[in-house]
Amino acid sequence: MFVTAIERVNQFTRPIKFVTRLYGQKNQGLMPGAATLFFVNEDGWAITCNHVAEQILQENTLHQRYLQFAAERRRISNEPNFAAQLQRLEAQFGYVSGSVIGVSAGFVDCMSQLENVHIIPHPRHDLALLKLTGKNQKYRTSAVFLADGQPIKPGKTLCRLGYPFAEFNNFRINPDLDQIEWINDQSAALQPFPIDGIVTRHLYDNGQASAIEISTPGLRGQSGGPLFDTEGVIYGMQFATRHLHLGFDQINQEVWVGNQPTNVSNHPFLHVGMCINADIIKAFLRENNVKFHQNKS
Repeated sequence: MFVTAIERVNQFTRPIKFVTRLYGQKNQGLMPGAATLFFVNEDGWAITCNHVAEQILQENTLHQRYLQFAAERRRISNEPNFAAQLQRLEAQFGYVSGSVIGVSAGFVDCMSQLENVHIIPHPRHDLALLKLTGKNQKYRTSAVFLADGQPIKPGKTLCRLGYPFAEFNNFRINPDLDQIEWINDQSAALQPFPIDGIVTRHLYDNGQASAIEISTPGLRGQSGGPLFDTEGVIYGMQFATRHLHLGFDQINQEVWVGNQPTNVSNHPFLHVGMCINADIIKAFLRENNVKFHQNKS
């Protein structure tokens, strides 16, 4: 059903690779993650979630703060009461085991030479504009949004595309700079992952339909990915998953596990995807004088 649409949408949908560095963890505390963006025109403008953009924005701040910490740690490293001083230093910087001390974002197959990323966050919704500047664009075509005034009715089958599985390891700590760096490794390419579902409900903000609820969950890493129909027309952007308690709770129910009876408890939830409505996206693009395309109504 969505074969042709996925091929079309995949031409302008790209992963953002993230590596997060955690304090006091093994393997240098490096943890991979991913998110999604898609391009809305031929001029390097793209959209993603604001919570994704915030990770990009904190990259330099986190690194500079960690460098201050590391410099102080080196200064006291030969002190006889180093352990006690280190505890005080960790408390001063708010570092405990698992604290985020660094993050690095990698924009994949957007431009061969990316020079700058300018971010404009939406003031209310989990939405952000990205202006990518550089040389040799590597994406083809751009999004075509649902035209103004076209209804999005419950029961409509739609699909999302994104990068939920961070299956890459082309990163390491540069020992000289003491920061995350990327390794050029073509085998670390991510594959897009589609999930379809039907429109179930709309969420409203100040009387306007602001979000579309989908019957299936959006997975982590699909945040910022497009929601589209069988023609590849964009209806929205994945930004969250809600967890609806079903009320079918089972407490200490006896079931067979293998060849042994076992008592189990279960509290089931329905996980539904949430997508920013295309009308919200288009209004934000207009406010910032960003060109975009619509289908014929």
